Amino acid sequence: MTEAVIEAEGLTRRLAGEVMVTLVEDASLAVHRGEFVAITGASGSGKSSLLYLLGLLDRPTSGRLWVRGGETSTLDEDALASLRLTEVGFVFQFHFLLPEFSALENVMLPMQRLSRSPQAEIEARAIDLLGSLDLAREANKLPRQLSGGQSQRVAIARALANDPLLILADEPTGNLDTAASANVQRILMDLAHHHDCAVIVVTHDRDFAAAADHMIVMSDGRIRGNQPVR
Repeated sequence: MTEAVIEAEGLTRRLAGEVMVTLVEDASLAVHRGEFVAITGASGSGKSSLLYLLGLLDRPTSGRLWVRGGETSTLDEDALASLRLTEVGFVFQFHFLLPEFSALENVMLPMQRLSRSPQAEIEARAIDLLGSLDLAREANKLPRQLSGGQSQRVAIARALANDPLLILADEPTGNLDTAASANVQRILMDLAHHHDCAVIVVTHDRDFAAAADHMIVMSDGRIRGNQPVR
């Protein structure tokens, strides 16, 4: 087994207030390159809260998290932002494409933020990514000119822009029809199995979860099941 791309030990997230609210409690897991993992459970079970902790979008109240072997609890906000930009690609239920930018420009944005390549190389990679997702003809279209499935594929291309090893998706097919959902599922599985990424998907769709290599079942903020699907 390869080294874990992401590993969590005892992750807990509580919200302080008049009544303490626990979003995630004592969650431990490890996901390796080439694995496609589904996190499922009822609404309010904590699956999205866990994903945000794994994606460094939220800090745990307690517990430890490693990304590519590096512990993250001591990192400041700038270091966490840099780690997210270079190591993690996000795909959400709502694609969050910037409406004033074309599909091509949306995909270029993460690379421009990273500022590691000349503009011509950034544009060429964005074009290649869109082409690999059958979106070459849509490159210059604005988000409002795209279908839901096309917009979600642009969001996947954007997530891949900086060549991350870890892809996190939160209900990526929640607003799509059956055909578009199947296409997005195929793309995410391909990223794990043929591009050696670690892919973690939160989904309420049991059929989607059953297609994963590994299924994590959550309830009341806790991991209740964590086992291979087949």
